[in-house]
Amino acid sequence: MAKIICYGEEARHALERGVNQLADTVKITMGPKGRNVVLDKKFGAPLITNDGVTIAKEIELEDPFENMGAQLVKEVSTKTNDVAGDGTTTATLLAQAIIREGLKNLAAGANPMVMKKGIAKATAAAIDAIKANSQKVNGSDDIARVGAV
Repeated sequence: MAKIICYGEEARHALERGVNQLADTVKITMGPKGRNVVLDKKFGAPLITNDGVTIAKEIELEDPFENMGAQLVKEVSTKTNDVAGDGTTTATLLAQAIIREGLKNLAAGANPMVMKKGIAKATAAAIDAIKANSQKVNGSDDIARVGAV
């Protein structure tokens, strides 16, 4: 089958539309008062869930370029679930924000490789800050206090 080739601003906008469609669907489930999403299943009853990765895995878009954007964010959600087991909605929203800001910078003429290096440095700095401000949890009392926040 022949490949459809798309590049430049048209490709970036299509990818962004796909990212936004997936992320906007997942983000309504954020937090303890997040809402549910009903997923149509090919076989059996519809599934009602507020789990970000479950929702992300079910999203397939018709436009192939928009679908690529959705698949990028779906990968973020899946990897977060594999590593942490939770936080998939937050990871999806962070990915959407990073992509949105990255595309704005690209449109303004930024070098994509310099942006990639900057994102990697910012990630390392954020991890270092989290580690520096973290506290060890000792025993079930500490766990209960964290859970009550």
